[in-house]
Amino acid sequence: MKVTVVGGGIAGLTCALSLHAAGFPARVYEGARTVEAVGVGINLLPHAVRELAELGLAGELAFIALPPHRLSYRDRTGGPVWEEPLGLTAGYRWPQYSVHRGHLQMMLLAAVRERLGPDSVRTGLRFQRFEQSADGVRSHFLDRASGLPVVDDADVLVGCDGVDSAVRAQLHPDEGAPNRNGVHMWRGVARHPHVLGGRSIVVAGGTPGAKFVAYPIEDPAAEGGEPLLNWVLEVRHGPSGPPADGPGGTGRRVTTAEAHAALASWDLPWIDLAALVERSPAILEYPMLDRDPLPRWSFGRVTLLGDAAHPMFPMGMNGGSQSVVDTRVLAWCLARESGPVAALRRYDGMRREVVNAVVAANRDLGPEEIIARAADRGGPLPTAHADRIAHRYRELAQATVAQVNTHPSWTVPHPAGEPVR
Repeated sequence: MKVTVVGGGIAGLTCALSLHAAGFPARVYEGARTVEAVGVGINLLPHAVRELAELGLAGELAFIALPPHRLSYRDRTGGPVWEEPLGLTAGYRWPQYSVHRGHLQMMLLAAVRERLGPDSVRTGLRFQRFEQSADGVRSHFLDRASGLPVVDDADVLVGCDGVDSAVRAQLHPDEGAPNRNGVHMWRGVARHPHVLGGRSIVVAGGTPGAKFVAYPIEDPAAEGGEPLLNWVLEVRHGPSGPPADGPGGTGRRVTTAEAHAALASWDLPWIDLAALVERSPAILEYPMLDRDPLPRWSFGRVTLLGDAAHPMFPMGMNGGSQSVVDTRVLAWCLARESGPVAALRRYDGMRREVVNAVVAANRDLGPEEIIARAADRGGPLPTAHADRIAHRYRELAQATVAQVNTHPSWTVPHPAGEPVR
């Protein structure tokens, strides 16, 4: 069974690795001419790290990522609101990781090319449309270099092409543009001393549009150096226009003067916000986007995965992690069912309602309801109340310690009795 994967981001590359591990040949088509290590930080929660580890990537991931030990919610003056342990410290069998998105993508790309072959990822080919029959799916691409059409025939087509998915647009042609909540994220990375002792993810503020986030994603290259800190400032203002490349593009460049002005009202004694701005090579603005949950992902031999299926507001650090789980469940279903149509239907049934519930929860702030309520009441919530909010969200995302540590593996045994590597 041959699978065409549209999109060479984290979801698409992990999908190719999951398919290969289950014994299915896959080819990834990416519209960008080259895949480069761009972007800022991303968190992979233990439920995603487990799946990457079972794909044989534990060592590579540990090399490029840092494991945060705690999540610390703070108010606008930097005072504590609520904290919880993360990863191994919380009792998971797998760590949580903070990592540069570009480094993660390049690690996955190298693994795909090593395992599936150097031609397994084709770049510069923009997806145009698909046609399917009882026997297969034909995908049409435009070669951006030559302007010529390229056709690919496969048994299954998986759309992993992000919030502006062209595959999703063909399956749901009346959907329209993504939803905006009026919040813009100003994102940067900078060399800065560790915050709150290091290995902390800090979220300060209250409701969306009045929030600051910081966490380390890379240790210093030499002793005495400073770690690389990922930071996000949420602002609420009039539309500044989408990025030139669409919602998933490079983002509008924010000036240092703008950033200094926006941060002037913040008083966080454990971080030098002025230095953070000055040391950031670029500060880019992205609108906060999601889409309404879909009633259906799979149509015959075509399905959606990752942000193409369930783009969500970035509450609870769950978007990328849920995408990784999608890939493993999809490969498992293809291996377990008698044919691709039944497999995609089963995948849809196993994942769609779960992740749609996370999309809806993130609209209601997810676990960050804790700091929003604390801001409203003028002080921290009772610990038991905050713990209930956080646990409820983890349970909804199928990411509690018990759920992650005990669920059966999605690894598909090789006919010889060993996983494909």
